[in-house]
Amino acid sequence: MYVINLRYTGALAEIDDALEEHRRFLERYFAAGVFVMAGPKVPHDGGVIIASGVDRAWLDEIIAEDPFARQQLAHYEITEFNAARLAPRWNVPQPSKP
Repeated sequence: MYVINLRYTGALAEIDDALEEHRRFLERYFAAGVFVMAGPKVPHDGGVIIASGVDRAWLDEIIAEDPFARQQLAHYEITEFNAARLAPRWNVPQPSKP
């Protein structure tokens, strides 16, 4: 699994202009089962995405598709971890390439 920490590098007006396209990007990879959680940070200086079931090379390709990445509006810090425990109510989907 991966924790993807986005930190905005663009002006908030630029972030707002790209937000709908960014949300469509997120939806595509939620539907594919790659993203399992996402949301803005508090304070709102970026966001966090949790990804599962992909290798790092594929994840890098996915992140490169993000409008924030294409427009150089965010810096991405990616941390891989092994999920050793999962709360019973959580279900992590198996991803498929969209």
